[in-house]
Parts: sequence; structure tokens; C-alpha cells
Amino acid sequence: IIVATGANWRQLGVPGEQENMGNGVAYCPHCDGPFYKNKDVAVIGGGNSGVEAALDLAGIVNSVTVFEFLPSLKADQILIDQIENRENISVVTNAETKRILAANGKVTGLEYEERSTGDILQSNVSGVFVQIGLVPNTEFLGNLLNLNPFGEIIIDEFCNTSAEGVFACGDVTTIPNKQIIMSMGEGAKAAITAADYLQKNPIIN
Repeated sequence: IIVATGANWRQLGVPGEQENMGNGVAYCPHCDGPFYKNKDVAVIGGGNSGVEAALDLAGIVNSVTVFEFLPSLKADQILIDQIENRENISVVTNAETKRILAANGKVTGLEYEERSTGDILQSNVSGVFVQIGLVPNTEFLGNLLNLNPFGEIIIDEFCNTSAEGVFACGDVTTIPNKQIIMSMGEGAKAAITAADYLQKNPIIN
């Protein structure tokens, strides 16, 4: 068995998010960024993914505002240094997104709470890019395989899992880079490992 069930983008779970997916709410800056050329956008999440998304978007859009829940960004310092040198990127910390605002089927902004004061504020943007992590699709496994604290399947360099004859690959696993090309390579690796396992352990009817 090869488990290749992938992962889903972690969602905010706020009003206006589900209703405006594809109409201003996006999860992939590389896929959807070009639709917001010369517009103002928000990135939710101040970790590496969020800051990298802001840097990528800054070359396309008019301005990017990064909203981080905690008092400071969680990204690596080298990334923080880069956004501090971009004139069209601003950062709002201690911000909890409360609602995605829209009119006539298009996102017009977001409502957020300034956590240190409790004030409810608004930011006028045309797009909201949610970058708060991935959720691996492993719920169906129960306790069959060893998972890490994030729910990812723990594999070795050959895509072996904790169960003999069960292999895993792609975004559902502990591989560090969640990219399509990485998952494709891991899929090929898992297939080779599984084929080698079957040669050594043939199924006898």
C-alpha cells in the first residue's frame, strides 16, 4: 500500500472565507498572484510561508499587508530582513482575522482585531492569501502508522512507514518541502521501494 493522500490548506474558519474562495480568497500565491496585478492584497500568516508569499506577491501587486496573530513574525530572520527592505510590504502584528469582507461577489477587505487593545479594524484589500500551514489528510489512518505532532506520516529516506508493506509519499508525509515536483519525485521513490518489497515478498494466491 502506498499512501499519497496529500494535504489541504489550513483555513481561517472565519465568516466570508468559504463564500469567497476563488473570488478574492486564495491559498496559493504562485497560482493566483497574477490575478491581483497592481492591486492591494493581504497575507494571513507571519511564518516562513506567509513571508515568502508576501515577497513573491510584492513583485506583482501594488501592496502587500502581512497579518500575524502573534506579537512578532515567526519567519526566519533572513526573510524578515527582506520584507523590511520592500517598500510595498507592511506588517501588522497582534492581529486576529475576524471576517472577510466582500461586495458584489468580490473581496473588498478584511476585518481584524488588534489583540493588544481589542479594537476591531478594517483593511481594504482586493485579495486575501491565507498562509497558516497545511493539514495532512491522515485522519482515516487512526493509529495504524506513526505520525509526527503535525499529523504527518513519518517516513524514512525510502518512503517506508512504521508498518511493513505500507509506504507513503508527498505532502502527507514528513518531507520538508511541500511542492508538486517534490511530491512527484517522492511518489516515484515510493513506487520503486514498493516494487522492490514485492519482489522480495511476493504475494502468493
